[in-house]
Amino acid sequence: MFGLMQDRPLMISSIIRHAARNHTASEIVSKNVDGGIHRYRYPDLESRARRLVRVLKGLDIKPSDRVATLGWNGFRHLELYYAVSGMQAICHTINPRLGAPDIGFIVADAADSVIFAETSFAAIIEAIATQTPSVRAVVFMCDRAEMPALDLPSGMALLCYEELMAAETDDYTWPEFDERTAASLCYTSGTTGKPKGVLYSHRSTVIHAMAVTAPDVFGLRATDRVLPVVPMFHVNAWGLPYAAPATGASLIMPGRHLDGPSLTALMNDEHVTMSAGVPTVWLGLLHHLRASGERLETVDRLVIGGSACPRLLLAAFQTEYGVRVDHAWGMSETSPLGTMNAPVPTTMNLAGEAKLRHLEKQGRGIFGIDMKIVDDSGAELAWDGVAQGNLMVRGVWVASAYWGQEPGSACDAQGWFATGDVATIDPGGTMEITDRSKDVIKSGGEWISSITLENIAVSHPDVAEAAIVATSHPKWTERPLLVVVARPGATLDPAEVLTIYDGKIPKWWLPDGVVVLDELPHTATGKVHKLTLRNRFRDHLERQA
Repeated sequence: MFGLMQDRPLMISSIIRHAARNHTASEIVSKNVDGGIHRYRYPDLESRARRLVRVLKGLDIKPSDRVATLGWNGFRHLELYYAVSGMQAICHTINPRLGAPDIGFIVADAADSVIFAETSFAAIIEAIATQTPSVRAVVFMCDRAEMPALDLPSGMALLCYEELMAAETDDYTWPEFDERTAASLCYTSGTTGKPKGVLYSHRSTVIHAMAVTAPDVFGLRATDRVLPVVPMFHVNAWGLPYAAPATGASLIMPGRHLDGPSLTALMNDEHVTMSAGVPTVWLGLLHHLRASGERLETVDRLVIGGSACPRLLLAAFQTEYGVRVDHAWGMSETSPLGTMNAPVPTTMNLAGEAKLRHLEKQGRGIFGIDMKIVDDSGAELAWDGVAQGNLMVRGVWVASAYWGQEPGSACDAQGWFATGDVATIDPGGTMEITDRSKDVIKSGGEWISSITLENIAVSHPDVAEAAIVATSHPKWTERPLLVVVARPGATLDPAEVLTIYDGKIPKWWLPDGVVVLDELPHTATGKVHKLTLRNRFRDHLERQA
């Protein structure tokens, strides 16, 4: 016997309809490419999204067509999020920080029909235009006065967003269809090969949005003013463009302005209460606050994910500025939220070193995600906080396959997805990433956690950024090498830097050398590009010898 409840499909359009009807006073505030501020409310967003559907239909976009975006976090990009998926097409967000060859490959692989781009990405459009035969038009997200002059290939139209919008009306009714229909497409950063597409559905997106609004995840309320530092081209800004309107929280969009001074000013001017982003951005913000003496006047919590959060950030924001830091973990293939380190009765009263040690972990699986760790043979390992194994996940918003591949091909027979991370899980279910499987250092048959060594290194007062990579060794096979960048105005003595590890690690974990660079290579998502460093320093110790 089935229950006697209404069966309505989970539609992304229902989120913006809800916000427009029930949260009419909440704002979307955007800092534009030119630095100006645009401000409107959810009813305006919903109306313009319906108008944009008319524009898309005029461009001959049909169900399942891919519509690409090269955009910062702003109101027009948000309109595309809802209009494209709401008309049953697929919103394909592209990371503009990738190289032109990768962007060209991604557009061609997805067979995008139209590209919507910020004016600041005009050079990218010119660089890829001849590689993307499926693209019929490029629409710059601006007014006519801001339109760049480009020489595009024959058959590829150059159009103005606001001109197209002005020519249409908002007389469109959001349709309902199968909730499993594809809604958006994001590609991985391609650091270990060609980028791969992850295709999200309306069902997975809406359930993920509802899950992350929970008190022990993002904890969003209608009174919150949320600033997504994580870009909308990076796993849908961690779901915040959906979660915020679902709760009625205001969205503050920073555009391209992610430096410390710009973020501080926008957060204070717009009374931001919550923000989310990767550690690199928060380190820049912390350095600015310390140097300027400014404070975050209304921010009460930051969510940090994308890579392991250094202890320095966990401690500094809380003790110096009264801002709570929540540590999270996820990936493109998990939509992305998988875990959040929220307190439970056994951890809420921790203090001092015990508290910091706990906060360094990535947290418990949020409802909707199941996880386990396994050894190299696939046998499940104990949740004892000691055993390290390959992290596997499954759930209602976890990818089953990559774009263009057979459903289920990215998982094993039981539906488990191999994350590529090495982790431990303690008896309370708290997971800690100890390494990426490709980054783990095995010295004399024993594992050394590069993440632990990196987090300790950045606590050194003169170290701005740090990376640990494996370098070959004639006896131990591999040994850790520390690569660091000095803070502005500081000079690093390699021997002195190593003293930061005294008493904090087993002696055999101590890096065998320190290399000081002017800067570290980064991926398009702001993470340190370990592959570049591994290739450069894989035989460093042997060369030194």
